[in-house]
Amino acid sequence: MLTIDLNCDMGESTLLWQYSIEKDIALLQYISSMNLACGFHAGDAHTMHELVDEALLAGVVIGAHPGFPDKENFGRSNMQLPPVKLYDVVLYQLGALDAFLKIQGTRLHHVKPHGALYNMAAKDSVMADIVCKAIKEYNPDLILYGLSGSELIQSANRIELKNCSEVFADRTYCDDGSLTARSEANAMIEAEQESLQQVLQMIQQGMVNSTNGKQVAITAETICIHGDGEHALAFAKTIHTALKQNHIEISAI
Repeated sequence: MLTIDLNCDMGESTLLWQYSIEKDIALLQYISSMNLACGFHAGDAHTMHELVDEALLAGVVIGAHPGFPDKENFGRSNMQLPPVKLYDVVLYQLGALDAFLKIQGTRLHHVKPHGALYNMAAKDSVMADIVCKAIKEYNPDLILYGLSGSELIQSANRIELKNCSEVFADRTYCDDGSLTARSEANAMIEAEQESLQQVLQMIQQGMVNSTNGKQVAITAETICIHGDGEHALAFAKTIHTALKQNHIEISAI
């Protein structure tokens, strides 16, 4: 029986982006893991605390979603930070979120970088090494969630950091397996059936179609739905139902 982790980015409260904690709470019934914003690109202490409590009640494992210190652009602007500062930015956010799990007698399950940090580290081996080093030195039992085939996954393998190859239900792909830049008109998948078709292809065939029609080999261990997406709740429900119908188990790594 095939098994897949279904994850979602959550807790991304900010004055500049529409956010509903009620939608995040509703999403919990359809997913197996969540990536919780830690206050730098979005999020705040109260949102973290409330969603930690809700996720634990729902049986959803909790990961940190650290981003650049860039609330003005939702963490989606590339930043060139000195290695020591990048290390500190990641480490600080892990500790901030972990405090809310500690008081509940549990701890972080994984770490998934956000936005520009995720995409830059996916291609830049130096950045990937720093991110992975911060994660492993904080807690060697944590799992890195990184783009399938990326420098993040390769870096984690080099230092024997546990890792999970991530693919996306609501994003399109380039010929090299990278995500289509959000500045492109076709970066997001807006139709439920198109999203579902891509999800099933990635799980069952280990392939994804690029925007140019090329079949790209990928490793699908966890599938992301962006919680801030307009269709997030509908996508999650449709995908959850279809996975069950296709005898694909939904379970955290």
